[in-house]
Amino acid sequence: MSAEAQAAAASGWVSIVGAGPGPLDLMTLRALDRLRRAQVVIHDRLIGPDILAQIPAQALRLDVGKARGRHTVPQQDIHALMVAHARAGRRVVRLKGGDPFIFGRGGEEMQALQAAAVPFEVVPGISAAQGCGAAAGIALTHRELASQCVFLPGHLAGMAAAYDWKALARPGQTLVFYMGVERLALIAEGLVANGLPADTPAALVMDGTRPGQTVLAWPLQELVRHAPPYGPQPGLLIIGPTVALSPHYQKEAISRSVEAAA
Repeated sequence: MSAEAQAAAASGWVSIVGAGPGPLDLMTLRALDRLRRAQVVIHDRLIGPDILAQIPAQALRLDVGKARGRHTVPQQDIHALMVAHARAGRRVVRLKGGDPFIFGRGGEEMQALQAAAVPFEVVPGISAAQGCGAAAGIALTHRELASQCVFLPGHLAGMAAAYDWKALARPGQTLVFYMGVERLALIAEGLVANGLPADTPAALVMDGTRPGQTVLAWPLQELVRHAPPYGPQPGLLIIGPTVALSPHYQKEAISRSVEAAA
């Protein structure tokens, strides 16, 4: 931390910290340093217990986690907590899963701190897409297969004009839908209706990078057919040709089972 930042921290400081996708050893060194020196930690729901164990015993710990259909602490109240504790002269860590700036509302929290003239920093983290892709053996880009990668909020599927479906159905790209597990069928329907081949490789990565990780990787139409009901675990939907490189991909096994059933 610079001398200027250290001076600001003496009168209160907020670190918006990305905790990464789950395991402690996928946190950055800077993130771990900020957490271990925090006086107040305002954390999300999916932070692992091994990461929470790094919080100093004397620090105030505030769980503001959100679950589907249950937002116990409104976002504006989270902003107010950060501002109030920083103005009281405390070192505050706003601890978020993945990376704060990728579907983490870190941008909104940064704006709130700027508006309140509260000194802050942003510590990036390994995003869920990066962590889950690596853990499942799915490259997000590939020189020969995917020249671009698009991150999307999956919970918008089914809403009118939520996406540019034709652009998403173009070849040569990887699509990563955060919170896309529950709306897999709607997403597949929209993509196929706009030209994406139904046998495009696709994967669901649930509890990615964690001990209970589950990877289901099949052609898209097979994934829709065989995917389990949506559960409480976090998950990503990844669609694109690079999924076929994953050791979890089951195109041949599914093809044989379909032929046998016929």
